[in-house]
Amino acid sequence: MESRTTSRRNFLALSMGLPLGAALAACGTSGPGSTSTSGGGGGGATASYWYLSTEPQEGVRRRTMERFNQANPNGKIVGTTFQNDAFKTKIKTAIGAGEAPTIIWGWGGGGLRSYVQAGQVEDLTSWFDENAAVKDKLFPSSFGAATVDGKIYAIPCETMQPIVLYYDKRAFEKIGAEPPQSWGDIMDLVPKFNAKGIAPFSLGGQSRWTNMMWLEFLFDRMGGPEVFQAVFDAEKDAWSNPVAIDALTKMQDLIKADGFIKGFSSITADSNADQALLYTGKAAMMVHGGWTYGSMKQDGGDFVSSGNLGYMNFPPIDGGKGDPGNTVGNPGQYMSISAKATAEQKEIAKKFFSTEVVSDKSAEEWVGTGAVPVIKGSEKFFTGSEDADFLNFVVGIANNAKVFQQSWDQALSPTAAEVLLDNIAKLFQLSIGPQEFATNMNAVIGK
Repeated sequence: MESRTTSRRNFLALSMGLPLGAALAACGTSGPGSTSTSGGGGGGATASYWYLSTEPQEGVRRRTMERFNQANPNGKIVGTTFQNDAFKTKIKTAIGAGEAPTIIWGWGGGGLRSYVQAGQVEDLTSWFDENAAVKDKLFPSSFGAATVDGKIYAIPCETMQPIVLYYDKRAFEKIGAEPPQSWGDIMDLVPKFNAKGIAPFSLGGQSRWTNMMWLEFLFDRMGGPEVFQAVFDAEKDAWSNPVAIDALTKMQDLIKADGFIKGFSSITADSNADQALLYTGKAAMMVHGGWTYGSMKQDGGDFVSSGNLGYMNFPPIDGGKGDPGNTVGNPGQYMSISAKATAEQKEIAKKFFSTEVVSDKSAEEWVGTGAVPVIKGSEKFFTGSEDADFLNFVVGIANNAKVFQQSWDQALSPTAAEVLLDNIAKLFQLSIGPQEFATNMNAVIGK
């Protein structure tokens, strides 16, 4: 495996001493499987742009593109939307075939590294040097996952997205309990909710990366960031760390105790069915990305507006060495430029990056979805927002976290990430145990 010294430093830069902009495999938003185009025409060159569907995030992306197209009729962007999981497959195939869209949306990290190694994305380092004002609009910590071997290959964009433990206050009132303050509390709450016919946790397990978020927190809370860092650094047999085995065992203990909604392995996150289980009262809690706040606000009737939605950072684990102030997720989203694009298309993309992507209007709209942008000064849009409490909660997580660990399936290479997700699914289905999981994962360390 090639040296990852710089990459390792960048990974840790996502973590240590994070300011507001340190931001959330895994995974960004998901949504209905629609495909659409916008823009086109105008008589000039066009640049293509693939991005994720689901509202309200899809609407912000679309309007950002439309504003750009209106201002640049001779150099427009044509957009196409995909559901989360479909996008991951489609973009990987297109890039491998040299047929990527001009603008490659993603999560940075290991996926971006693989594109760089294949020579498929443009080096933007000199462009950022020449456009220092653009770089200065974005939080420095967001550039870690955009950087490979000291060079920048993507512009950080959109929002920070920590993983959050959401809960339905009504469910806790029904059993006369408080939100969990420890792993022991979680395990104690499981039989109480089940006795009331309420699933303790909702989970869209078919999507696999939703299961991963649990392991990210367990590893961190039990052993600190060093446990996964050893995997990232390709240390031999890193998955066999006793802390990792203990965390995997605890995970299966929760599953065996009926901690999750029955049939969770057939529930998808792309359909937002996991969120619906929370706001309809069928599940008491859900561990999910910060982006789901906006979705639940939009789709959940008065669940959010009436104050029934609670949220908190994942609690500590009894005897764990990790800092309970740490978080995991996506420190931002990222846009790269295909190396196969024409010179005209690349210029359109760069103009898009330097204008609408970092504009105040874009930041204001992202705040309107209940999310915190990676654009500096976005706090000015919190004032008067009905989502101010949640926005300030996210800011508090980012400011207080000593470690903001990037989602595993984005930090690792696509090869290792796919094996990881496959084995996580098997672990949650109880078809393999912790030791077999560790053995399978040790086999792809560094690949």
